[in-house]
Amino acid sequence: MTKFLLAVHVIAAILAIGPVAVAASMFPPAARRVPAAADGIGIGTGTGTTSGTDDGSGTDATASLHLLHRICRVYAVVGVVVPVFGFATASRMGVLGSAWLIVSIALTVLAALVLAAVILPAQAALLEADGGGTRSATAARLAMATGVFNLLWAAVTVLMIVRPGSTTGA
Repeated sequence: MTKFLLAVHVIAAILAIGPVAVAASMFPPAARRVPAAADGIGIGTGTGTTSGTDDGSGTDATASLHLLHRICRVYAVVGVVVPVFGFATASRMGVLGSAWLIVSIALTVLAALVLAAVILPAQAALLEADGGGTRSATAARLAMATGVFNLLWAAVTVLMIVRPGSTTGA
């Protein structure tokens, strides 16, 4: 049963956290590429097309931003499966009190807070922005927050693999 729980935990981490990390990283540069022509119509209008040809108004770029934001939102919810199976696995392995796991849990909570309180609201703000310097500054802050989010997940991944103090030899 432990191997099954661990397998589901790892697969869920790859399939749920990976898309959020990638989509969140793609969002700030995509927001910077929205042409000035889109500034007058607002990004949040939802009038973009996905025909594959950009008519100069930024409709493809706008559609891309909406898609990336939707991916982040949906996979953030799906990502709840990762700690659920992580706790179940840790419980079965008897390592709930291990320092590496407690640090991993704290970093996971911090990453979730960065996603929920900084990244998703900043993406929504960029989708509603009229343009100008505000959008550029928000995109820069979003890029930084996304980098922090990804670094937190990288640290969690390293802790899960290395498991300092583990007696398994892995």
